[in-house]
Amino acid sequence: MSFGPINNPPVPFTLPLSHGLHDGFLVVISGVVCPSGDRFNINFQCGHSSNDDVAFHFNPRFIDGGIVVCNTKERNSWGREENKREMPFHRHQPFEIRILVSNHSYNVSVNRNHFVEYHHRIPIQRVNTLTIGGCVNLTCVHVQQQGGGFPPQHFPGAPTFSPHQPGYLPQQFPPGGAFNPQVYAIPYQTKIHGGFFPSKMIAVRGTVPAHPKRFHLNLKFHGGTALHFNPRFDEHTIVRNSHLNGSWGKEERNLPSGMVFSPGQSFVIEIRCEQHAFKVHVNGAHICDFNHRVHSLQQIDTLQIEGDVVLQHVQV
Repeated sequence: MSFGPINNPPVPFTLPLSHGLHDGFLVVISGVVCPSGDRFNINFQCGHSSNDDVAFHFNPRFIDGGIVVCNTKERNSWGREENKREMPFHRHQPFEIRILVSNHSYNVSVNRNHFVEYHHRIPIQRVNTLTIGGCVNLTCVHVQQQGGGFPPQHFPGAPTFSPHQPGYLPQQFPPGGAFNPQVYAIPYQTKIHGGFFPSKMIAVRGTVPAHPKRFHLNLKFHGGTALHFNPRFDEHTIVRNSHLNGSWGKEERNLPSGMVFSPGQSFVIEIRCEQHAFKVHVNGAHICDFNHRVHSLQQIDTLQIEGDVVLQHVQV
């Protein structure tokens, strides 16, 4: 089961879970903490109203030095709080929360770090609604089966995860970052299961090093490259192109927004497939379209990332 990514939904956010929860159910929530407000919450509820039972309440609070409260509400009464004084969220900072459901518990990771395990107090079969509210702006909510498009090492807390697996290299994160300091090895390559189709999106989070020259993202298929997205700091531009039938096509260089990447700065790139073009967003802002030059989008099956970039997360 997969609802597909829901991009930029308004807050408060409500999503019916018509098939309930099950072992291996995963929700990936990406967003940014607002500059004001003192808390936000994620609720797995047994109904759609505020009076219904809440099986799992995940509640970061930016008070008293920061605390994350986990709890359950039954018959309009909150149970015993399970609190963590560790605060992985920061105002103005993007985050990614993954909540993986097992038969015994909710396993929560924040920015690829396992954060908390919360054992069930209400049977997961009763849960039918996900809600998100509070001081947060959402960029994407994605509900799917375990393993649906994510390599196993992307599941902190899952039995197969190990930070020492190939593809992860210990590296110091730039000062002020809120993410796990472990990063992906460059060059990086992963499969895109099912290819591309309208509404399909990939997201890449990383940081530009202090003295970059250029890096690129390639969407490839057997025998060619459908999209070559190539920020060039030495030319102060972003080149877009394709490589078909053994030859590079016409470069696209013009951008109304100019060069949107900066040395030492973090970024999130989203590439969304539409009927006629790839739409590229950087840090939530649309920067360009690249009209499709290949007819069969589903043959695009590989993402490559190379060059001067510190790669922290990939979602395909």
